[in-house]
Amino acid sequence: MPEARQKNKLTQIEERIRRFVGERIEPQLYRARVPMDVTHRVVGGEPVSFEVGTSGEFAPLPVGSEWGRAWDTVWLHVRATVPATWGNGTAIRVGTKLEAVIDLGFTEAGPGFQAEGMAFSLQGEPLKGLSPWNHYVPLSGDAGESVDLWVEAAANPNVAGSDVVNFTPTPLGLWETAGEQLRYRLKVADIALLDEEVYELVQDITVLTGVMEEAASTSPRRWRIAGALERMINVLDPDDISGTAAAGRAELRAELDKPANASAHTVYATGHAHIDSAWLWPLRETVRKCARTFSNVLALMDTDDDFIFTCSSAQQFAWIKQFYPALFERIRKRVAEGRFVPVGGMWVESDTNIPSGESLVRQFTFGQRFFAEEFGVQCEEVWLPDSFGYSGALPQIAVGAGARWFFTQKLSWNRVNRMPHNTFRWEGHDGSTLFAHMPPIETYNAQLSAAELGYAENGFADHLSSSMSLAPFGWGDGGGGPTREMVAAARRSASLEGIPRVTMSSPATFFAAAEAENPEPAIWKGEMYLELHRGTYTSQARTKKGNRLCESLLREAELWAATAAVRTGSAYPSEVFDEAWRSVLLLQFHDILPGSSIAWVHHEAEETHARVAATLRASIDASLAALAGEGNQLLRFNAAPMPFEGIAALGAGARRPLANTPVVLERRESSIVISNEQLRVVIDEHGLLVALDDLRNDRSLFTPDRPGNLLQIHRDLPTEWDAWDLDDHYRQTVTDLDSVAEVTIATADETSVTVVVRRSFNDSTFEQRITVSRDSDTVSIETDVEWNEREKVLKLAFPLRLDALESTSETQFGHVARPTTTNTSWEEAKYEICAHRWLHVREGAYGVGVANATVYGHDVVRDRDRSGPMTVVRETLLRSPLFPDPEADQGKHSFVTVLAPGADILRTVSLGYEVTFPLRELLGHADVEPLVRIDGEGVVVETVKLADDGSGDVVVRLYESLGRRGLASVQGNFVYSAVLRTDLLEKPLTDASQSESLTAPDILRPFELVTLRFVRADNPEGGF
Repeated sequence: MPEARQKNKLTQIEERIRRFVGERIEPQLYRARVPMDVTHRVVGGEPVSFEVGTSGEFAPLPVGSEWGRAWDTVWLHVRATVPATWGNGTAIRVGTKLEAVIDLGFTEAGPGFQAEGMAFSLQGEPLKGLSPWNHYVPLSGDAGESVDLWVEAAANPNVAGSDVVNFTPTPLGLWETAGEQLRYRLKVADIALLDEEVYELVQDITVLTGVMEEAASTSPRRWRIAGALERMINVLDPDDISGTAAAGRAELRAELDKPANASAHTVYATGHAHIDSAWLWPLRETVRKCARTFSNVLALMDTDDDFIFTCSSAQQFAWIKQFYPALFERIRKRVAEGRFVPVGGMWVESDTNIPSGESLVRQFTFGQRFFAEEFGVQCEEVWLPDSFGYSGALPQIAVGAGARWFFTQKLSWNRVNRMPHNTFRWEGHDGSTLFAHMPPIETYNAQLSAAELGYAENGFADHLSSSMSLAPFGWGDGGGGPTREMVAAARRSASLEGIPRVTMSSPATFFAAAEAENPEPAIWKGEMYLELHRGTYTSQARTKKGNRLCESLLREAELWAATAAVRTGSAYPSEVFDEAWRSVLLLQFHDILPGSSIAWVHHEAEETHARVAATLRASIDASLAALAGEGNQLLRFNAAPMPFEGIAALGAGARRPLANTPVVLERRESSIVISNEQLRVVIDEHGLLVALDDLRNDRSLFTPDRPGNLLQIHRDLPTEWDAWDLDDHYRQTVTDLDSVAEVTIATADETSVTVVVRRSFNDSTFEQRITVSRDSDTVSIETDVEWNEREKVLKLAFPLRLDALESTSETQFGHVARPTTTNTSWEEAKYEICAHRWLHVREGAYGVGVANATVYGHDVVRDRDRSGPMTVVRETLLRSPLFPDPEADQGKHSFVTVLAPGADILRTVSLGYEVTFPLRELLGHADVEPLVRIDGEGVVVETVKLADDGSGDVVVRLYESLGRRGLASVQGNFVYSAVLRTDLLEKPLTDASQSESLTAPDILRPFELVTLRFVRADNPEGGF
């Protein structure tokens, strides 16, 4: 048969099959239906308990009626009597399942992005969630018995639009602006008989059709499946699909029984439901999304004994324990069976670019402790399928918390460069490693279709050394998780010619097998930078500022509370700190802290950060008062881990006298000159830094042609993913804010000079305060912005006269170097980078540090002027995307930037802490000695706290900050009986080579993180 004719014949067969299945078979899945009686009650406002929701007056809600203002909750009471005979004479008999079928008015939008529901028993037991492709509830009952259910229906609006996300600005992201429109119409509320044989026939057809479509048009496999499907159609009676379904299945059996090829790839399929802890819905809705999905999963486990479900995020389990205790107990039983599997070991699936090192530690310590206390398990895999890039600090932190393995799929989203491996060993910047896997199926919402399985096999990058990959399957975000259809597909695909083998398992089973098969895979060293979503370093600046503030206050509050507990016997408020940490950790979720959620989420985040900050400030005040005691001496408390203005690190002392040399102010015709012994600053009539002279090193960093402190505005129109993406084409348009309203001298005395610069752009205004102080080697710039721009990005630029081939940015417990060159596509893709408190560039041995108080997004590029190469450092201050929050970051903001000419890395590390932890002053009695002292250049104490177990032991966490090996020792300055080196869970290390403390000098490897536990002594007077 000629090829074209052959192809045409095959196409005709396949089209016939599709039409027959869609028009004749699928409509017969339910043998009979009977309408249910539906009444309803509108709750309004926030969700209520089952007892409240099911009380009060209920009114009829006939099928076809509208219901549901955006974000509202409507309780439905649905009732029916199981008939003895149904409308078509059908009786309940073997071969059917009794179910309630409820369609709340589901639209074409994806599951999880629209209305959802939860069915409850009369007693309030959660039975099953309702979502677009999972809207049945299993029932039991004989003829004449009543069916009586409650349904909590959530009118969650489709914020995303017609597709999953189409980026159209919308008022639906806030309750106050969402409007009064009823958004849904009840479509179906029936009790029905599921025809089990027809259902199984549909599953057979679905899998075989998928395999057929994956095969080439000339493949014998495709033709044989097409022939079997055609024979199936021929034996089915269109007027009696139920009665002939078994015969139809028999025609397909031979093709379903053909085993997979001997060399076929193996896919380990694990049930999953990626539920964003907030995104296009508020936090409170995630609680219900979890309950709906988990009830679905438990119902599926009741009927499918080999089904395993994987779930991350201790926070989501904690919500279920708090709000759905009976459901939590059912989960607990399945966890004990190994079927409902906690993974990840973290409090939430957090962002890993922006949180501090200690925050990532606490993500694991709070998560692992919850799983250990509630379920008796410790997670060995880090589970972060959707975070926006991965810090090179993460392997060391994860290993310290008991992890061995790492899972993500997000790097498959890279715009330019494809990650070279799916299975590899990820080495962190300190040398710690995790066995890592990125699934070639490239989704965490797989349906286990033949197309997905074939894509996984064909795209797998490591066939040379490995034969297996992982596939999380199930609808996420409230879509209901895995469905019975997905489980049916997994069973039929266990060994089937034409696609990979599928085996349902836990992630741990997969990782153990993959690591045994490939114990020495290729290594990826350092951070895994996502070539997408670079705008998340900047979007929603208030949320990021609140996070940075709370992280700093938590560190300080724990330090002073521990010091006060040891020095004065004050009570240590561990419960207050735990609650504060849990609040902050939740808001570090990868769609909250990055700034990619609806306005509701970010308003709530700002309120929570403010509340946590107030609580921590009160704790700090109480601890400092206890430490200072009664007295008239002015004490200065230094929370930084290095001396600052003569005050010992982590302690308190009296103010030191100022140097004799004053700051000098010189007014010129068109400029202002400020100088001290270390530097000279020249500010022109436009408020720009036309000179920054390092007098110690005879270097000048700016010129009138390329001045510093230049605010720049770019058009910011991403191709997609508005709040997420900062596309490189933003650089094609720029406006320099070099016109000025006024330049004035605000303060000028012997201790400091401050120049104020005011300017405007459209409806936005900018005020900057440039300060040089006595004895200081830095220039401070405070920038206040009244921001009223849309779809623009604001940068603060410093074109430095030095040629830096790389920039060095603070990251968790260390720093990361990134190229300023664009020699390769990998270098070019890193046009926007994340830095924490500081960024450093250098030419040879000479460097400049740039520290900040609240900024994360930066870009550093090489440029040229008439004198040769130069390096431009820019902070990304603000963005104003329209989706998902059309009012993102409108209003007032304030930023602090500090320039340190001539600074090396050690000085820049110190500068980051100085900017973050200004000295606190208090009248008191005498100096406060720090609890610990460190001997070792560049070794930094990040945390001082009391042990989590309530023992009173003092825990000290420190790290090597310079990226080089060096000697270090730690001495406790209080009474203790022993010092133990521990893991991050504060348990002594079992490895004898690491179990010794640092009380004697020891060599730390670059960026090594060390936790020490000073064991409480038997001291009745102080308790230590």
